[in-house]
Amino acid sequence: MEITVQSNKIFLPVHKSKHRYVIMKGSAGAGKSCDTAQQYILRLMADKGRNLLCVRKSEVSNRDSTFAELVKVINQPGPDGSAMFAKFWKITKNPLMLRCVNGNCVIFRGANDEQQREKLKSITFGNGKLTDIWVEEMTELSQPDFEILDDRLRGKLPDGLFYQIKGTFNPVTSTHWIKKKFFDKRDKDTLTHHSTYLSNRFIDDAYKDRMLRRKEVDPEGYLVYGLGEWGESGGLIFTNWAVEEISQNPEEYEDVAQGQDFGFNHPNVILQLGMKGDDVYIYKEFYKTQMDTMEIIKAANAPKDIIMWCESAEPDRTRLWHNAGYKAVAVSKERGTSRSINAQIDWLKQRNIYVHPSCVNTIKELQQWKWIRDQVTGDYTDTPVAIFDDAMSALRYGVEGWRKPRGVRVSLFSEGI
Repeated sequence: MEITVQSNKIFLPVHKSKHRYVIMKGSAGAGKSCDTAQQYILRLMADKGRNLLCVRKSEVSNRDSTFAELVKVINQPGPDGSAMFAKFWKITKNPLMLRCVNGNCVIFRGANDEQQREKLKSITFGNGKLTDIWVEEMTELSQPDFEILDDRLRGKLPDGLFYQIKGTFNPVTSTHWIKKKFFDKRDKDTLTHHSTYLSNRFIDDAYKDRMLRRKEVDPEGYLVYGLGEWGESGGLIFTNWAVEEISQNPEEYEDVAQGQDFGFNHPNVILQLGMKGDDVYIYKEFYKTQMDTMEIIKAANAPKDIIMWCESAEPDRTRLWHNAGYKAVAVSKERGTSRSINAQIDWLKQRNIYVHPSCVNTIKELQQWKWIRDQVTGDYTDTPVAIFDDAMSALRYGVEGWRKPRGVRVSLFSEGI
């Protein structure tokens, strides 16, 4: 059977590589994850005896990332319109697993605590060894996490097979262990690769426009998320946050709320938040593009009994949520948009913020949301970068009921920030 698939030429060295470590750094929208998923499906179909382990810091994060990408490849339409590879694969959702007709398997794990790390050490396959590991969002892992994975690939393999770990990620700070281990010194066992959205021929024009806007308003952020270069940690708005396995049960918090930032071409975000003591907990996120309000209402599965603080610039959309039975209210505007935003930021900076590992997009935004830097003086201003901040907006809105003094009246359809 001859299979023809489309891919970006920039990834050809990756496709041909037999290096033990293939470390793929790049910008957002570069197509790294999509290409990696496609190549793994093809490799597992072609090479009997291969088995793949997909790893995120949190096991649950795989469902909406590595698992979703691989299933998308399996179900992509062929020339006759039917799912091209579906007949060769069995897809299991509980637990997450993909099994090829030749016996090869894909399984999914996390590395966020000792119990998960022990599970990584005890992986077995009926048809052979673990040969391949895909570490998505590699910057989430510590170096000891990676070493545990590396130790899993050992022993003699049948002729024609080889061990390989692929790491895909957007670079964060230049002090990260990945840079020191794989990029600062050359190693014969390592292929490092760099890609950007500019080399992705499948990227849409709306995304390119957003990146160009970021280039104008946030040159530093554009270096990381537009050009895939190593960034600096200076100017970050929030440093008082951590990723932890917090409860996703609303009943375990003293109070709960939701925050929603409306979007279409840029993400529409809903965050479910908890409050305990003085700490804020972000325990669930909905983060989608290209969906209208009624589609989001159906897909978000947001609880109707928890107040939902919405962006107040679009009262018609708030009204749709309210009419659908939700406790949707618009955030009231204080004097001056920037004053409102800075007051919300200041309130949040005085608390610890804990984020569930499944809130992957919120985590990405927290890692890179910065103050605008004055291009003349080099100093950071008091104005946040107003792009790629959709989850941050939802977070700001969601805490309004806790931030404002009791008794302050909040308008349902006020003009807003």
